[in-house]
Amino acid sequence: MIPVHFLLEVSAVLFCAGIYGVLTRRNVIGILISIELILNAANLNLVLFDRYWGSTDGLGQIFALFIVAIAAAGSVVGLVLVIAIYRNGKSIFTDKFNLLKW
Repeated sequence: MIPVHFLLEVSAVLFCAGIYGVLTRRNVIGILISIELILNAANLNLVLFDRYWGSTDGLGQIFALFIVAIAAAGSVVGLVLVIAIYRNGKSIFTDKFNLLKW
């Protein structure tokens, strides 16, 4: 069995990589992928603690499935927004967005 601290370290690395990607990316699609990394780190923690505490109800795994479904819906909405912004502004870089400025 894989030790708990190893999986926590993997989850922390995934989370930090996601945060780094959100803060440094200029491309909107890269930002969406980084948000998915953050959610995957949370899913790993949920499943890990569910298995570690030995609960029989599988509540951590159920929450992880809900997060996957919400992340899929969020990605669809995000990509639709990216397509709409690209049609108007011909760019998907975040520094080119000025749609909400007066």
